[in-house]
Amino acid sequence: MAAASDVIADLPRLGLGLGLRNLHFEEILSSRPAVDWFEAISENFMDSGGRPRAVIRAIAERYPVALHGVSLSIGSTDPLDRDYLARLKRLADEIRPAWISDHLCWTGVGGLNSHDLLPMPLTAESLTHVAGRVCQVQDILERPLILENPSSYVRFVQSTMEEPEFLRRLAEATGCGLLLDVNNVFVSCFNSGADPVAYLEAFPCERVVQMHLAGHQQHGGHIIDTHDRPVRPEVWELFRLAWARTGGASTLLEWDGDIPGFADCHAELLKAKPYMDGRFDPESVQPTGSGGGAGVSNPVGFLVPRVMDSAVLEPA
Repeated sequence: MAAASDVIADLPRLGLGLGLRNLHFEEILSSRPAVDWFEAISENFMDSGGRPRAVIRAIAERYPVALHGVSLSIGSTDPLDRDYLARLKRLADEIRPAWISDHLCWTGVGGLNSHDLLPMPLTAESLTHVAGRVCQVQDILERPLILENPSSYVRFVQSTMEEPEFLRRLAEATGCGLLLDVNNVFVSCFNSGADPVAYLEAFPCERVVQMHLAGHQQHGGHIIDTHDRPVRPEVWELFRLAWARTGGASTLLEWDGDIPGFADCHAELLKAKPYMDGRFDPESVQPTGSGGGAGVSNPVGFLVPRVMDSAVLEPA
């Protein structure tokens, strides 16, 4: 395989895509909607030899498809699950995805799976640990790995760097690509009291292969990343900035709960176009936290709450 960094630079700009959900299988197969590409959750297809596998093969013959995982657990101290990686590679060899992505997180330890994307302490030690594992995964898959910034609700007091710096150093050390989840930027920054615009300005956008958009739920002093509703205006505005900074990276709408019909999902995705063209109305952006607790406004008008005690993990 060519150097991962060389491969990243050659990956395509796919346009606007949707998450592949079984609710929409029949419509996609029968009507061939005008969507640029689809993203499939790897675990939903890699262990199936039945209809889901047949569906993803058929869709991959008609559209570009990317694989997006939730169980790699790249940050865990458990050994890499080589059986998982072998099954993932078989699926990838079969459908030839545009790329394979997962999250900068850990999902379990001691052989237990939390079924959640858990945050990592961002330190030099954890960077070295994750970088070594990314290189192993890329060697096994014979493809570059694309890693996403997760949504987070706590911050480790042990962390010695911010997430954009950590991801920059990780990409430099391994040649991996990055998936910039714009909704996760807003969620994590709101929950920690950080400035989402400053986060984007520090992010290594030259390494971004893909972006995510999604909806979230506001719960007063914190936000939960739920993927069960339309994209918030504040996230659309961040997307406008991210689109410009990444030079138009492939963008996908995630909708995973209370999933509406295909036409409604597609209509929500197409709301991206005015922001891609630079057409937007700043007056339409209402702070997510309006009517909630105390906050501080940043230069673009977002409301950023002050960090809550519960948003910090004290040392054990």
